[in-house]
Amino acid sequence: MKALIIGCGRVGSTIALQLQKEGWEVTVIDENEDALSRLSENWPGRFLVGHGMDTDVLRDAGIEDADALVAATDGDNTNIVIGQVAQKRFGIQCVVARLLDPARAEFYAKRGMRIVCPTKIAIDELNTAVRECVIPPVVAG
Repeated sequence: MKALIIGCGRVGSTIALQLQKEGWEVTVIDENEDALSRLSENWPGRFLVGHGMDTDVLRDAGIEDADALVAATDGDNTNIVIGQVAQKRFGIQCVVARLLDPARAEFYAKRGMRIVCPTKIAIDELNTAVRECVIPPVVAG
């Protein structure tokens, strides 16, 4: 299986390393060459410096042969565009985009894009956690 990861921050680099350990062929794209340091010293995958919205960079990275693409940059707009280009222009079936804005996440999820929204996950978990708190009754004294 071949995966293309756009963005090599904490999220993208961790996904790349995990998929690589599972036997995937992984290519990572990031605008910052220093992001390569987030991958292991002997990174066996490919790493390209460039912008994930640049179709020439995507082609150089092997998008036409990719089985999956993860858009994990720090920009919602960037991840949306990359995801749509991967799906519509290159026909990638498994496209996952990270979006921080819950409203946008819901909007694009309803239109068929696979979205992970850490903000929504945090809201749900915090709501659950606070409701599970046992608060002792106030004793009048």
